[in-house]
Amino acid sequence: MQRTALVQSGIAAGNSVIADQLRAGAHSFTVPGWLDLSDDEANIASDDPDQHSSPRGLGSFRQVIRKAFLHGSWSTMNLASEISGDDPMARIQQRVQAYWDRQIQKRLIASLSGILAQNLEDDAGDMVLSTTDAFSAAGVIDAAGTLGDRMDDLVAVAMHSDTYRRALKSDLIDFIPDSEGSLSLPTFRGLAVIQDDSMPKDGDDYTTVLFGAGAVGYAVAAPRTADGTEVESIPSAGNGGGQQVLHSRLNVAIHPAGFSWTEDSVSGESPTIGELKDKDNWTRPVERKAVPLVFYRHQL
Repeated sequence: MQRTALVQSGIAAGNSVIADQLRAGAHSFTVPGWLDLSDDEANIASDDPDQHSSPRGLGSFRQVIRKAFLHGSWSTMNLASEISGDDPMARIQQRVQAYWDRQIQKRLIASLSGILAQNLEDDAGDMVLSTTDAFSAAGVIDAAGTLGDRMDDLVAVAMHSDTYRRALKSDLIDFIPDSEGSLSLPTFRGLAVIQDDSMPKDGDDYTTVLFGAGAVGYAVAAPRTADGTEVESIPSAGNGGGQQVLHSRLNVAIHPAGFSWTEDSVSGESPTIGELKDKDNWTRPVERKAVPLVFYRHQL
């Protein structure tokens, strides 16, 4: 079974603004953001009453966030239940939440792949360290250095399990007890470690991602009109034996902070996983330091 460490770790944090907008109409919505105060030199005070200061403005930017309207369905024949003496529909119901967890994770990783490709083409790869060297502590430090003096904002690192094993063999992973003292949590130079086999891998090339707090916001909501969960009964199916179909619907938005959705190439009512990976659907309206994400591309 696939794990959903990226979602369960809290790197993708629930966002109340996104949740509210999911219940409204439209395919997308805009969330304004404030930039930091500029670092212009402070005024030199004087005793001249006719000399007045010029107040500076506060910069802002807009992030367009795309919604996705998703559906999954699973069926079982009534006769199969009679013959097996079990209830396959109950099993389907038990696993629906895990299915959606994996789907949200796939969409998150696809979005990260899209903004990585966009950054390489449009922003000279200023969020990326690419190397043919093996994963190393020095490589992570150099990658984090793309944030300049904001590198200490990073709180977690997500890596493929192959990379995690490499780090273990190199004695780069420390373990600390959780809040209850019952589990040992892996850390890398103070960063919480998430190992997940859905992290990007292309042959011998791996992508490890470093996250700051609030790097990704997301929300999930049931549709406003249709039922989130609905069981359809088809009595005539199976020559009258009957069939049950479970329908599950949800609206979701998952968005890397500091980026904006452009809707450059979306063929349907919602972007597919492939379209989330398309660099042309993303743009970055803020400076590099305002984005708490780092991509470290390496080998083993």
